[in-house]
Amino acid sequence: MSDNTNPLADLLICACSRVFANDQELLASGIGLIQRLGASMAMVKNPSLMMTDSEAYIVSEPVPVGKRNGYEPQRETWMGFSRIFDNVWSGSRHALVGPSQVDHYGQANISALGDYNKPKVQMLGVRGFPGNSMCHANSFFIPAHTTRAFVTGEVDTVCSIGYNPERLPKGYSFDDIDIRQIVTNLCVMDFAPQTKKMRLLSLHPGVELDDVIANTGFKIEIPDDIPQTPEPSAEELEIIQRIDPNNMRLKAI
Repeated sequence: MSDNTNPLADLLICACSRVFANDQELLASGIGLIQRLGASMAMVKNPSLMMTDSEAYIVSEPVPVGKRNGYEPQRETWMGFSRIFDNVWSGSRHALVGPSQVDHYGQANISALGDYNKPKVQMLGVRGFPGNSMCHANSFFIPAHTTRAFVTGEVDTVCSIGYNPERLPKGYSFDDIDIRQIVTNLCVMDFAPQTKKMRLLSLHPGVELDDVIANTGFKIEIPDDIPQTPEPSAEELEIIQRIDPNNMRLKAI
């Protein structure tokens, strides 16, 4: 096996790329290394997607992560904060984010663990999660699928909207919420359209159903036939090496 491969990281990058599979002219935002590489792969396969250079410009192709080694980003047009917010408010964005906790409603937490008034761990604050979750599509990446991440009951601090009827803002319905997929180190999940319950979509190679059940703090919908998450193709591995020439993913998982 080559020294510049990480089978799980490569599998997760490909799984993350598929959360953008049905998107067209949207801003694809991957917040975190694996998430960004997933968004980058999605743009390589679908040039209709938009990405930024992580600074202030829309680019024609994904910018490789890490040291650029002479690479010059193929910048197209300015994309400052005001234009980013235009994309957010208009729904023209799909963000793949990495919350610390997710509950059965799909509500996410990046702010604090424990009692909010005296937390055990203080994290980022709610940041852009409230507006992002109410305005455009979101997906989640959880690198360690445990009951600490997929909690029983509600997350400690509700930072983003989910399918919780008790917390819907006035005038909102479930139709206004768009949580697409959840990629973890064990599986891929989504929310069933009719029930809005978290649902298993696929198991990663070598993962058993009991592994997912034991590490999730609530019941999920389980189909009769559970497919295996596709392993990376030779073409996808070539794309990964192109967008991660410094092999940063090797230490990401």
